[in-house]
Amino acid sequence: MTEPTHAEAHDASLGSRLNWLRAAVLGAGDGIVSTAGLVVGVAGATDDRAALLTAGLAGLLAGSMSMAAGEYVSVSTQRDSEKAALAMERRELREQPEAELEELTELLKERGLSREVAREAAVQLTERDALKAHARVELGIDPDDLTNPWHAAWASFLSFTAGALLPLLAIVLPPPAWRLPVTVVSVLVALTATGWAGARLGSAPPGRAVLRNVGGGALAMGVTYAVGALLGAAGV
Repeated sequence: MTEPTHAEAHDASLGSRLNWLRAAVLGAGDGIVSTAGLVVGVAGATDDRAALLTAGLAGLLAGSMSMAAGEYVSVSTQRDSEKAALAMERRELREQPEAELEELTELLKERGLSREVAREAAVQLTERDALKAHARVELGIDPDDLTNPWHAAWASFLSFTAGALLPLLAIVLPPPAWRLPVTVVSVLVALTATGWAGARLGSAPPGRAVLRNVGGGALAMGVTYAVGALLGAAGV
C-alpha cells in the first residue's frame, strides 16, 4: 500500500522560491509599465525613431539600476537585522540556557502541543542545534539560508530589463504608422500575462489581478501619451 500524497509543500525553501518568482513577475511588470509610459509619451510628441530609442534605453537603464539598488539596500538591511537577531539569540543561549529552553517550550506549546510534548521537543531540538531551533521557531529565520542582497539586486535588474525590452522594441521596430498600436497591444497582453502569473503564484483569483495590471498600464500609457501630444502640439 502506498502512502497518500498531496500537493501541499512543506519544504521551507519553497516559500523563498515563490517569493523570488513573485518579485521577478512584479519587477517585469514595473519594467513594462514604466518604459511603456515613457516611450508612448515620447511617441505622442514625435515619431522620430532615434528619440524613441534614446528615451526607451534611458528609461530601461535608469529603472533597472534603480530597482537593483533599491532591492540591494532593502535586502541588505533585512540581512543585517537577521544577523543582529541571531547574534542576540546566540548570546542569550550562552548566558541563560535554561530560560531559553523554557521560552522554546512555551513557543511550541502555543502551537498546540501539550506541555509535556512541547518540553520534550524543545529538549531534543536544543540538543540537536539550539540556535537553529530558536531561529526558526522564535524568529522565523533559517540561519543557513539568510537573504542575499546580491541575488535580490540581480533578480530585480534582470526582471525589470526583460519587462522594459518589450515596449522598447515594440515602439522602435515597426513602421511609424504601426508603432503605437503594436506597443499598446503588446503591453496589454504582457500585463495580462504578468497579472495572471502573479496571482497564480500567490494563490489568488487571477481576474482582479489582471484587471488591475491592465487598467494601470492602460491609464499610464493614456496619460503620458496625452501629455506628450500636448507638448508636441505646443512645440515644446
